[in-house]
Amino acid sequence: MKKIKYYIASLLGFGILSVSCSDFLTEEPRALTSSSEAFSNVTYATKSTLGVYRTLLGGPAYGSRLSLFFPYDDGDIWGTPRNGIPDNGARDVSRYDVKPTHGFLDPVFRNLYTGIERANLCIKYIPKMGAYENGSDSEKAELRRLLGESLTLRALFYFELIRIWGDVPAQFDPSEDAGDLNLAKSDRDIIYDRLLEDLKQASDLVPWRKIEGIADDERITQGAVRGLRARIALFRGGYSLRRETNKMERRDDYKTFYQIARDECAEIMKHRDSHNLNSSFQAVFKDGLCSFVIEPNGEVMFEVAMTGANYDLSGSLGYTNGPKVYGQGNGAILVVPSYFYSFDQADLRRDVTTVIYQINTKGEKELVELSGIYDGKFRRDWIKASVPLSTRIQYSDVNWPLLRFSDVLLMFAEAENELSGRPTDAAVSAFEEVRIRAFGGNAAAIGTTPTTYEGFFQAIVKERSLEFGGEGIRKYDLIRWNLLGTKLEEARQNLKKIKNHESPYENVPKFVYYKKGAELDIANSFYELDPEEAPEGYIKVGWSESLIDRVLGWVAPNFQENHSELMPIPQTAIEANKNITQDYGY
Repeated sequence: MKKIKYYIASLLGFGILSVSCSDFLTEEPRALTSSSEAFSNVTYATKSTLGVYRTLLGGPAYGSRLSLFFPYDDGDIWGTPRNGIPDNGARDVSRYDVKPTHGFLDPVFRNLYTGIERANLCIKYIPKMGAYENGSDSEKAELRRLLGESLTLRALFYFELIRIWGDVPAQFDPSEDAGDLNLAKSDRDIIYDRLLEDLKQASDLVPWRKIEGIADDERITQGAVRGLRARIALFRGGYSLRRETNKMERRDDYKTFYQIARDECAEIMKHRDSHNLNSSFQAVFKDGLCSFVIEPNGEVMFEVAMTGANYDLSGSLGYTNGPKVYGQGNGAILVVPSYFYSFDQADLRRDVTTVIYQINTKGEKELVELSGIYDGKFRRDWIKASVPLSTRIQYSDVNWPLLRFSDVLLMFAEAENELSGRPTDAAVSAFEEVRIRAFGGNAAAIGTTPTTYEGFFQAIVKERSLEFGGEGIRKYDLIRWNLLGTKLEEARQNLKKIKNHESPYENVPKFVYYKKGAELDIANSFYELDPEEAPEGYIKVGWSESLIDRVLGWVAPNFQENHSELMPIPQTAIEANKNITQDYGY
């Protein structure tokens, strides 16, 4: 199977990938081909569209910033602090201490607008191609798919801009056709409404995954289009920090957008031949993403095809995050201890999402302290690279998942509950499908599903935490629910409860005893107080005792409600375009 990532890697000399970055909305094609040449036939149009996909890759996109840094702290995962010392890097982001001059902002902001300009070119020129209306059936089908993919990718880029920065300048034509490129900010609701219409159009242009002749690769299929439309609709109907009031608010017509989300998810759920849950939660990550295999059930509906093993084309999954293996790894994000304990002991997702060990240079697993637990879905010791990771320490080429089918099920359940004012049978069924998988298919172990609107909503809030930990989703969920400040404070209080052995953490041990080896030999339980006598020959590791006062202050210490939900516009953009304002107290 030849994946899209290899096609992208082969495009480095193709003109559409080379654009100027002198200003944020002044991208102009300048390279080996003109626009007319780039869209002169289906082959070149395909390469041009893959150039839009290229914007998803690398450090400024889902290889690092959008996946591993911008989504944290979220109350479940926290960025590794450095005793509160600003570093103009990841630690400031997770501590909500980002200034307009922060070094991460400019490359991300610029890269997203680069992707938008590339998509604008494809959206303009593909329908003008002679083969779009007069080509063979296969040419017409492929060009329509390319147009749908470009519309979807543009929507994704704008979606990221909005959920990071709120209102932003919006341009839906190539810069070559624009008048004044120094645009002011557009209201995010207007942008969202345009994206929802674009995605509605794209869903008619892009095929479902299981259609004869459709390769099983990382290209966008109809399920991904509809899933992204559902997600954007929930954000359009959710809370967001508003410029005019500097407050988190939700519009009165929010249920209109919950209906869109509900209907899109329902349509996806009718196509189980294209998208379904893998029976094993672990297999999605260990046997799929970390093994460079397309998940066979279509559970991973949209993933970024990393390639090239470098900063520009790849990602640092398994190095920036996850356990250190043979001494290699950064451990830049860790698991909040209370998140480890939010899982039921029988929930199989706990030991996939969290990792309690690291591997030393002898290949032995060593237990880490409770305050040092790693996130685990992209752990280095699961990665099966064709080139040994020891030869490329930082960049693994592991794909980043943007959308999974379990998200569709839970979005459907949430929207049904919101629209009906109670959990309908269909909502409960979708919700329980996710939970039953989490407990290995044992429906008797999942507990009782709430029957009231509020109870079910709170169950959804928790279930999405358990299902998507470490996937860059939680913080933005909490923002659209206006719960980010609440959940960050809840995490702080839970850490204190663990330290002080208060309910429900009264039985968390102070120490855990283990022996290192190919597998950990753990003497006592994570859910029972310490044994009266330390077991002979075992190593003692701090558990609740590792939560010293300094650690208790790690959770988002500078977060401010009605401010920190969005980041400041990069200073470089403000200087380049005097019509862009700096808002939200920045």
